[in-house]
Amino acid sequence: MKLVLASRNENKLRELRSVLPDWEIELLCAPDEPAEDAGTFFGNAGIKARHGRLHARPEEWVAGEDSGIEVVALGGAPGVESARWAEDPVTRLLAELDGMTNRRARYVCELVALSPEGLELHAIGTLEGEIAAEPRGTEGFGYDPIFVPTGMSATVAELGGAWKREHSHRAQAARAFAALLR
Repeated sequence: MKLVLASRNENKLRELRSVLPDWEIELLCAPDEPAEDAGTFFGNAGIKARHGRLHARPEEWVAGEDSGIEVVALGGAPGVESARWAEDPVTRLLAELDGMTNRRARYVCELVALSPEGLELHAIGTLEGEIAAEPRGTEGFGYDPIFVPTGMSATVAELGGAWKREHSHRAQAARAFAALLR
């Protein structure tokens, strides 16, 4: 089956392809991107999916995905603003948490998929953890160099791509989506 991801993010595409190997997944070719102004991951994922539906072929599934990191000590920030929070979001997050002992956080991914017939499916994945004191590791992207999953001592960037493909918030959302189709 074919799925069009309403995104221009190659990293997200690679992650979804690794979790959904039976699907042919491509990024959306559209002249523009919709405003992500819903205020929730679910709302923004829906905006992207509906935008994608306007540009995809009628026989293709379309998925919108929105994800980010929520930090307890910051009242859930940066949340839906994770990608736009700062020019250097890792440095800003470390500065915001400087001196704080509560460094609990979670990655969240919400996926909204629209079938060719108009069926809407919603899947969510989360990864609990905490924010490290400094960046470590070279794999991954975004906040991965400072995110330590619960039960681990290494950051996601240190754990590497194979670990992330199996355990990330996006992998969990993709598996939940696949389970909905069964």
